[in-house]
Amino acid sequence: MKYMAIDIGASSGRNIIGTLDSGRISLEEVHRFPNGAAERGGTLCWDVEGLLAEVKTGLEKCGCRGAGIDTWGVDFVLLDKDGGILGDTVAYRDSRTNGMDAEVERLVPYEEHYTITGIQKQLFNTVYQLMALKINDSALLENADCMLLMPDYLHYRLYGEKRSEYTIASTTGLVSAETRDWAWPIIDRLGFPRRIFQPIAHGLTPSHDTASAFLAVPAKDKHSVYISSGTWSLLGVLSDTTILTEEARKAGFTNEGGYGGTFRFLKNIMGLWMIQSVQSELPDNPSYAILEQQARESVYDGLVDVNSSVFFAPESMSRAVTQKCIEAGQAPPDNTGDILRCIYRSLAREYAGSIRELETLTGRRYTSINIIGGGSQDSFLNELTAKTSGLPVYAGPVEGTALGNIVSQMLRSGELPDIQTAHKIIRNSFDIKEYLP
Repeated sequence: MKYMAIDIGASSGRNIIGTLDSGRISLEEVHRFPNGAAERGGTLCWDVEGLLAEVKTGLEKCGCRGAGIDTWGVDFVLLDKDGGILGDTVAYRDSRTNGMDAEVERLVPYEEHYTITGIQKQLFNTVYQLMALKINDSALLENADCMLLMPDYLHYRLYGEKRSEYTIASTTGLVSAETRDWAWPIIDRLGFPRRIFQPIAHGLTPSHDTASAFLAVPAKDKHSVYISSGTWSLLGVLSDTTILTEEARKAGFTNEGGYGGTFRFLKNIMGLWMIQSVQSELPDNPSYAILEQQARESVYDGLVDVNSSVFFAPESMSRAVTQKCIEAGQAPPDNTGDILRCIYRSLAREYAGSIRELETLTGRRYTSINIIGGGSQDSFLNELTAKTSGLPVYAGPVEGTALGNIVSQMLRSGELPDIQTAHKIIRNSFDIKEYLP
């Protein structure tokens, strides 16, 4: 039986077919397309109708009728009563949420907000985007009949059903960690119209990309840290319960919905967005392999805090890194290789520090790191991560998100009996590279 994953990230999307044969899973990419936010009238927006057209093209290429859809979190489409789009589909890196945390906290203090939802404060969270609409474009919110997060909107356009899949809904900062339903008291206090929130559906294919990726991690035991490595680095573990302590809140850890009623206790780290941004500034668009080699050849030893807000959407990533090095009293990087090495070393340091925080918060000791996603191909970062953390790194599969999407479909159909069997098959089906400290 064939299964299709529609996996869309911030820079590209793909339609991937998965099959299970003789105890091995194989993946075949049938369609790939670019993605990216672009300015429209001074606002950073997604071309959501363009994405829908590409998704349909991929479905037509293989004749599939059904598919699991996953995307990044927090961004949404507003619909009117007739199902038409209202306003722009604004991207999470847009500046409209600046200052919205203060407006939300005036009505719901963050400490209380965290104990209810378990979601860390990130200015791009849906709750802050909705507050920006309430304050700056209230007519748009008043005219909206429905809010659908990105994968839910694509699902609606393909299959006609309006619903909010649980794992993607949990990224909004508006879902109760206890009831796993909308946190209605918070929604009411913030003054958001209840009608726009669709019923939360459980037990479906995870439509949040990290939820799918974590499902595909082929860890052999529960003593491994997961890193879904791409534009963002999502570092954490799967847990049967939430961790809503003050210490977890201050450390910036979040409790997002996971497959099978689990929670992804993790930290958002800036990730390869920094490398991608440097690449976009360079002439001739050098490959990642070339950039990695430049970083290897550098001997620069500067470090920056990769989670600094200055790296979220700078006009120039290279200038932002250089300025932060200078502010820290370090010699400025001399060239692109120095900037890249600084980013690589800083990411590895952040991974290692976050793992130590994770051990303190969970009361567990972790003995290995599993890295999945496109970033698992970056051997220099993998080597630095192993060296800095003192833990072995197991890198792969590369298409972790699409694989998790497909595995969840196989589990739901009964073709795979359980997650343990799925992980064993994944280890036997894909190349997992080991990096020792």
